[in-house]
Amino acid sequence: MAALQLTIVLVMFFFLQLFSGARSSTFTIINKCSYTVWPGVLSSAGIPPLSPTGFVLQQGESKSIDVPTSWSGRLWGRTLCTQDSSGKFTCLTGDCGSSTIECSGAGAIPPATLAEFTLNGASGLDFYDVSLVDGYNLPMMVSPHGGKGGNCSSAGCAAELNSNCPLELKVVDRSEGVACNSACNAFGDPKYCCSGAYSTPNTCKPSSYSKFFKTACPTAYSYAYDDGTSTFTCAGADYVITFCPTTPSTSVKTSDPMAVDVSASSRSTSSALIVGVITSLAIIWQFWHLF
Repeated sequence: MAALQLTIVLVMFFFLQLFSGARSSTFTIINKCSYTVWPGVLSSAGIPPLSPTGFVLQQGESKSIDVPTSWSGRLWGRTLCTQDSSGKFTCLTGDCGSSTIECSGAGAIPPATLAEFTLNGASGLDFYDVSLVDGYNLPMMVSPHGGKGGNCSSAGCAAELNSNCPLELKVVDRSEGVACNSACNAFGDPKYCCSGAYSTPNTCKPSSYSKFFKTACPTAYSYAYDDGTSTFTCAGADYVITFCPTTPSTSVKTSDPMAVDVSASSRSTSSALIVGVITSLAIIWQFWHLF
């Protein structure tokens, strides 16, 4: 009888894990740009780093990364990268200063478009956003797949802003705009940085510069206190992060061609769980007849 009791306890534990909502996620990063992108990944302080922390995606390539439960951090794209004769790796936008393709715990040097995540946070929800608070260097969208709870909407910026960036914010290389600075980075003024006397939501208001970003990218953070229309939640989702999406997506019912692969992965996970349930029930049946 002790063996039966142990089996029942193990099965109950299995079901608790199955239905608790705590699960790892998969990030699928896709490069739809007409140029090469070198994604960088930074985990928050005290959170173990993901692997890799930096890699290359040629035009049309994608890469999937397993992300553990309760991970938080950010992901971005580096552009116009080169490696000199000594092996030193640098990027004109989004560089993390590591001198290698791997960022190894270093973050993006502004301006850079950032995808930010806190998985399995309050009430078991994932929180995610795309931020232009540190400026912009390329279009990026985050789309949840297979999630529930929250609003599970896509977030980000599908617009190309480097060409029509305000002149005083434009980062130029060889007379071509390659990034768009934030007003905070460009001017260092507390009213744009939401610092000092402007460090509260009541004192730090949208500026003409943040409105430029918000008009072009309604679901992206445009300044520090732009929470209401820029932070999204979901639960139990995998995430597709797309550089240079062809069209902005505002629903989990995306037309992204990679959705087929993500759905296939979800079906595979579901099949594995079903097999686990059947196996557990078979064990209970076997022990029940023994006694």
